[in-house]
Amino acid sequence: MGKADADGPGLPDLPPEWGRVVVPDDIAALADEAEQIRRELRRTAADQRRWRPPAAPVIVLIVAVLTTLAGLAAVTWPRASRTGPGATTPDPTPAQLTGRPLPALDLVDGGQSPVPLRGLLPVVVLLVDGCACPEQVAAAATAAPAGVTVVSVAAARPRAAPPGVRALADPAGGLRAFLHLPASQDGVTALLADRTGRITLVVPEVTSIADHHAELSRLAN
Repeated sequence: MGKADADGPGLPDLPPEWGRVVVPDDIAALADEAEQIRRELRRTAADQRRWRPPAAPVIVLIVAVLTTLAGLAAVTWPRASRTGPGATTPDPTPAQLTGRPLPALDLVDGGQSPVPLRGLLPVVVLLVDGCACPEQVAAAATAAPAGVTVVSVAAARPRAAPPGVRALADPAGGLRAFLHLPASQDGVTALLADRTGRITLVVPEVTSIADHHAELSRLAN
């Protein structure tokens, strides 16, 4: 037969909301209650297994698949639609180079000493890395007004130049790279810059320097 815990001497006080608690003399009397509690615990465990999140390997596989799909989309995306900071910029045309400042490049003379390009202003630069074209170089020297420097620029080392023309070289190819113009075997590339360093004319392939007499005359101003 059970007895009330809450009223028994020496037992700890129990919360009053529990009401009257009876402790049976025989623990077997609690078998039904224990079985009911076990059933509740098994039901709770089954519910937790039913809603268990995917295992770690499954999550890794899903992430890997999504990453692969994103990479394929980036590779196959039409490049023509790229207009942001990473978009390819077309090379400037000779007309677009007009008005830009002459680059601060160093050429070299016959002794491989550096010669600042901007120290030659105003200047007519004739790139002879594709064609020596001595007649065109001589004609430019004759047509240039007084006070304008005429320079022939070869690739590896200076080429022989007629009187009135300073022969230099551009081993690094910086000037040709700035112009974005290929060397031609049929003529020289001409670049004119005034005394402020502003480019006034770029001719990819000169046929006759006399065609640009007006631009040459303005260089002396």
